[in-house]
Amino acid sequence: MWSAQTLVREAWDRFLLYLPLACMAVLALGTYWMVRSAPPTAAAAAPRVQRHSPDYFMDGFAVKTFDASGHMRSEVMGDKVRHYPDTQWLEIDGIRIRSFDAKGTLTTASADRGLTNEDGSEVQLLGHALVVRETGADQAASPRMQYRSEFLHAFMNTERIKSHLPVELQRGKDHFSADKLDFDNVEQVLQLNGRVRGYLVPTPRH
Repeated sequence: MWSAQTLVREAWDRFLLYLPLACMAVLALGTYWMVRSAPPTAAAAAPRVQRHSPDYFMDGFAVKTFDASGHMRSEVMGDKVRHYPDTQWLEIDGIRIRSFDAKGTLTTASADRGLTNEDGSEVQLLGHALVVRETGADQAASPRMQYRSEFLHAFMNTERIKSHLPVELQRGKDHFSADKLDFDNVEQVLQLNGRVRGYLVPTPRH
């Protein structure tokens, strides 16, 4: 019988592996666009207080990353992206992410909005957040995984996932739900708080 810890770990190991690459690609594209678009200045301007307003934005973008053999590893898409100079965060409307592991298994993530900091070490998915890892080549060992919540906060460097809102986890036909989640992948500690429920479907014997 699979434990809740094992179920979450399998889904998020795939997600965390490729999401930083995708976010860094978005950041690199935004920085390049800003530098090319900025007019030259004759002298340094006097320092001023920065307000929380975007200094550039892009509509309808898609950024792809590839491995050494030319196969696509990840793709980040969005309806609009805004960069905030006071926090150095990117805000992405209608964020959609696709990534592939070495075996070609697809993992997708989507939300109404996405937030990522300058170095890609933090990613937040807000509103209808959904992460899905499709069935792998070995269906019995790696069935379809799904994570659903209204909020997801991923800390890439420390491999930690948090949500203070109700969450749903599904692995194959097994299903878990809780009011809050705190998962530390390094320490392998999973905390499901509040109203925790689980539904396990026995594997048929042959």
